[in-house]
Amino acid sequence: MPKIDVDKAPAFTGSTYPKPLDEPCKGRRGLRVGVAAGLTQFGVNLVTLPPGAWSSQRHWHEKEDEFVYILSGELVLIEEEGVVLLKSGDCAGWKAGVRNGHHLVNRSSSDATFLVVGTRDDADWGEYPDIDLRFNPARYQRDAGASGAYSRKDGTPY
Repeated sequence: MPKIDVDKAPAFTGSTYPKPLDEPCKGRRGLRVGVAAGLTQFGVNLVTLPPGAWSSQRHWHEKEDEFVYILSGELVLIEEEGVVLLKSGDCAGWKAGVRNGHHLVNRSSSDATFLVVGTRDDADWGEYPDIDLRFNPARYQRDAGASGAYSRKDGTPY
């Protein structure tokens, strides 16, 4: 089992959402540690949210399970059922196909770090219940280019 050199893992910041929907996530930063390990069946990201940052817009996945584990700090989980405070050692998960829009928000005064694990399925798509946005399957994105990543819920390009 090879040790992953976290310093060499692909880094990311912010989000790919269309403007201005990207604003709440601009402070998000992370490392694609699953990619660094060469994993192809599920993704693993190490994510840090500074105070005020969101993990994403509130969303759900049709084809992919998603799991988060809080490593440090505290985050507010906002989903259909309400708001829950998550602290170091807490975890949450969402089954594919359950339309429970969710995201994490850092309302504290310190950075918070969490691990997110999810299956990878090129047929995955989902929606954002609070805004007129959906993300499209990867195969559609390949055919339509970068502009095909997102559309309005009725299918018109964003």
